[in-house]
Amino acid sequence: MKTNILTAAAVSFLTMTAFAQKDQVKNAEDALDDGNYTEAKAQLKVAEANLGELNDKWQENFYLYKGKAYAGGNPTAEDMKTAAMAFQKAAEMGNDDAQEELAALKNNLIQSAISDQNKQEFASAADKLYTSYELSKQDTIYLYYAANNLVQAQEYGKAAEYLEMLNALDYDGSGKAYTAVNVETGERENLGSKQQMDLMIKTNQYKEPQVENIPSKKGEIAALIARIYINQEDYEKAIAAMDKAKATNPDDLGLLQAEANMYYQMGEKDKAREILEEVASKDPSDPATFNNIALMYAEIDDTEKAIEFYKKALEVDPEFNEARVNMIAAMLSEERGIIDEMNNLGMSKKDNARYDELDAERKELYREVLPYLEKAMEVDPENKDIIRTAMNLYTNLGEEEKADELKAKL
Repeated sequence: MKTNILTAAAVSFLTMTAFAQKDQVKNAEDALDDGNYTEAKAQLKVAEANLGELNDKWQENFYLYKGKAYAGGNPTAEDMKTAAMAFQKAAEMGNDDAQEELAALKNNLIQSAISDQNKQEFASAADKLYTSYELSKQDTIYLYYAANNLVQAQEYGKAAEYLEMLNALDYDGSGKAYTAVNVETGERENLGSKQQMDLMIKTNQYKEPQVENIPSKKGEIAALIARIYINQEDYEKAIAAMDKAKATNPDDLGLLQAEANMYYQMGEKDKAREILEEVASKDPSDPATFNNIALMYAEIDDTEKAIEFYKKALEVDPEFNEARVNMIAAMLSEERGIIDEMNNLGMSKKDNARYDELDAERKELYREVLPYLEKAMEVDPENKDIIRTAMNLYTNLGEEEKADELKAKL
């Protein structure tokens, strides 16, 4: 009989505990109705100690209220993470309200991360973006953005960890962006899908729909990993990361560009240039590649080669003024040797004759450069450096009228 009495007492105790847990969950609900999130958290913490004593329905309510308590007020990134996990648990148990709250919280997390990023609070933005990824593992792009923010925050170790995760997931990031202009703000926004874009256009809240191709991010990811390891002077890891990325994506020109940049940062400029020349042979449509090759030749004072590649860039895109300006600088670099020799000449008849030869050579160089300068001014008429250079050349050539025009413009 004693055994039966003890068993009955134990059952009675468990029942009382369950009632107490329910009271605390109900108290938390009342506190939430009053907007008292601190009290709701306190009640739920007490209830959580014996949560297993509650049936499924009460547990479902517990997680719903926990999500609301931690999401309410002015939540920290950790609070939002706690709230999200709670809503997710309640949603898994079949609570429709929790599913809606979770969707809203995900949106709030992203908006809060964007706000942090705009304030240059990159570590906080990364934390919120990673939480968004954890809540929905198919949204790998949030892991990518989290890694980028960690790079900005100079938290390189954690950034490398996230980037390596992206590589392991074979994240590509390419696709299409469905954008439209927000009528109220005037800014173009990514609306996520064609269906959503079409829907928002019909509301007249958005206009000018546009579908944009999003290129693969594999090259960018490999470049970031390499950059981190180079920053840490761990060149073996940088090369290994790049080789691994190339092995799985041998035709990705973005990776070759990233590899060239990596070797350039490591000081192996000849190898960097060779890789860029390979890129140019595979895709001769990008003027920036030719421009970068030219810059590398200019660094080693191979002016002839530099000019050759600047011209190739301009053949691809005649409006690519960066290459034109760089080419002008390369051509005028020849002037330095001429002037140095002129300044070192004496006053003899022979020296005077040589001076006249050099002066004629210098003026011929100016005449050769001027058509490129005039085109550069046509493409970029507000560039003061270009105008000033052209003005000086006209002055040295005795074309005072043209020099005065440019002086007035300056």
